[in-house]
Amino acid sequence: MTTEEQQDLIVEKKEDGKIWIITLNRPDKRNALTLDMMLDLEDTWKEYQSDENSRVAIITGAGEKAFCAGADLLTPPKRQIVGPFRIPAFGPEDVWKPVIAAINGHCIAGGALIAHDCDVRIAADHAEFGIAEAMRNMPASWVRDLTLHMHIGHCMELVLWGDKRVSAQRAYEMGFFNRVVPADKLMDEAMEWADRMLNLAPRAVWNFKEIIKRGAYMEPKLARIFGQALEQNLKGMEDTAEGAAALREKRRPNFQNK
Repeated sequence: MTTEEQQDLIVEKKEDGKIWIITLNRPDKRNALTLDMMLDLEDTWKEYQSDENSRVAIITGAGEKAFCAGADLLTPPKRQIVGPFRIPAFGPEDVWKPVIAAINGHCIAGGALIAHDCDVRIAADHAEFGIAEAMRNMPASWVRDLTLHMHIGHCMELVLWGDKRVSAQRAYEMGFFNRVVPADKLMDEAMEWADRMLNLAPRAVWNFKEIIKRGAYMEPKLARIFGQALEQNLKGMEDTAEGAAALREKRRPNFQNK
């Protein structure tokens, strides 16, 4: 997807396509998601996952007020929807490559879902976090997974009291945000995290992500067996020899996923 095709969603590729920056681009609407944007995000995640060069993605929102304020319930879709209605997979739930959320303001409802589906969440110090679906009688079955990040009491506070927003610092204390930084340092911090990913072997990273996410729902011994079986895909890879050579030669590794 190019910026010319869909201005509401901008995709930039840096470092020869290894780092993707995905920007929700409706700052005047607090980057609320239209159905068209949800469909475009679903396509973007599929493209990112299948692209041979991509290694890490950052998703953020345009402007300074909002990462994403959730679904736009007022704007009708531009494209014709064929078949029964479904909610597109607009979060990176099924992406096994790493995704960073750079949260630059309000992170509410559907925006919270996107942030939840990312692997790390870096927030500007003025950001606010909330799950407002109970205020609109909207579905949010994904909130079950919040218990992977935070204490069940904090989940109840956020979900059952849907009119409540918490500060970036409070969301960090709850365990949802990984880092809170000054707003003018947000993208620099996210890019530092992304750049560090380029030092790591991609296949191992993808394995670890899948082991952690799938294993969280398994009995511990079965999770260990699953992980050991999955990691058979590392055998005989050139990247294994490259990792050892880079260590000996004290240089940055050049992993090729081979």
